[in-house]
Amino acid sequence: MQQHYDTSSVFVAVIGRPNVGKSSLTNRLVGEKVAIVTSKPQTTRTRITGVVTRGPLQYVLLDTPGVHKAHNKLGKRMDKTASDSIADVDVSMMLFEPYGALNEPEMVLVDALRSSGGPAIAVINKTDLVKEPADLEARKAELKALGVFDAIYTVSVRADDHCEELFDALSQYAVEGPHYFDDDAYTDMPEKELVAEVIREKALLYMRDEIPHGIAVVVERFKERPGTDLVDIDVNIYCERESHKGMVIGKGGAMLKKIASSARADCEEFLGCRVNLQCWVKVKVDWRDNEFLLNNFGFKQNPNNR
Repeated sequence: MQQHYDTSSVFVAVIGRPNVGKSSLTNRLVGEKVAIVTSKPQTTRTRITGVVTRGPLQYVLLDTPGVHKAHNKLGKRMDKTASDSIADVDVSMMLFEPYGALNEPEMVLVDALRSSGGPAIAVINKTDLVKEPADLEARKAELKALGVFDAIYTVSVRADDHCEELFDALSQYAVEGPHYFDDDAYTDMPEKELVAEVIREKALLYMRDEIPHGIAVVVERFKERPGTDLVDIDVNIYCERESHKGMVIGKGGAMLKKIASSARADCEEFLGCRVNLQCWVKVKVDWRDNEFLLNNFGFKQNPNNR
């Protein structure tokens, strides 16, 4: 006999090209910062889960890496994470920009949606950049012609325009059953991973293009001091080159200090306590092409959430 539930959930893959606004939209819908956001490609490397519970319905948002041409084993894993997510969910939500030709990685995702046969909706983000209403209509017609989307929505995450309407859109794909996360949870990421992601975000923000992609952040110690509101966190930042190490540390340690100080402030905010953050920089040559180190640094292939 089938069990009847008063609750339901909807698992959503948030997919699209780099910098289209997937992480920003995930953070906006969750109401908390669960994914790091910078203007650089490959900011999201693994699948981040954001959770929103509204009464009986729980939304589980899987923010995936932007698809791009993979240049190393890490890149290949990132692309696989994005395509695998399509198979795991109740609906895929693919983000697009209002302008520009659809590129090859985007078409690969569209083809993956077509072969999966699973439901999908399209969301055109950055409507605050639209010059003429006709431009938006042309983009909508182009996406409709692809024949894989049930509906097309338009939002501006930056202007917080129409984002709220996506909850209604996604609720149509909900499946009756238990809530898979606590109702007050907003992510399934352990605190250690959130700390590592925040530090990587600061490195991406403060450093020039190439080096931050070649860094991995691993939290070696995360320990609360008994009887205090203080957490001691020790972190290793791994680079691929000795020359990169010097750049991450900076003159007289200035760059590392800037990254750590900014990251500490964010960590104190989401952990709700004081943080003693110690960062060290180490070299692991070409770690992005080393399967053992990729596993060691936490870039494992994503298991299904359910």
